[in-house]
Amino acid sequence: MKRKTKEVNISVTMDVKGEIETGDEVLDHLLTSLSFYMNRPLEIKVSSWDLRHHLWEDLGITLGQEIRDKIGDKRIARFGNTVMPMDDALVLVSVDISRPYMSMELDIEEDEEGFDPTLAREFLRALSSSLNATIHVVQLRGRNGHHVIEAVFKGLGVALGEALKESERLESTKGVL
Repeated sequence: MKRKTKEVNISVTMDVKGEIETGDEVLDHLLTSLSFYMNRPLEIKVSSWDLRHHLWEDLGITLGQEIRDKIGDKRIARFGNTVMPMDDALVLVSVDISRPYMSMELDIEEDEEGFDPTLAREFLRALSSSLNATIHVVQLRGRNGHHVIEAVFKGLGVALGEALKESERLESTKGVL
């Protein structure tokens, strides 16, 4: 999936082992964790971006489109959730791939350079919208920004990995997702 605007030039391919190179070391680190815990390899190449905000937001859009494209007409488990610990952090992440909604409740007490909860929120909001997924994130414990935000991305990986598993039935009483 490609996204090229006046602000960014992004390519995302899921289920292809490759490098994750965004030009933002923190985002590379978080996306590597997301991919690993989702148990789906990602190749992400970003050749240009102007602002970190645009990079994170547009990567959320592009990743959501790529996942949606990979789902196609497959029947999936739809739901996934986890409670992810990381040092002082404990974060709940729950996903429902059916309609867009995002809620994130973080209260980071100790900032760490590059780990910005506003950027994480923009990434999740954009992912939710383009994937048509409800994503809830609740920080249960933690102080350190690095630990909390990394727990969010690891937890999102686990939850998406569960939700994307193939299902024998259509996971909806309505007959459609």
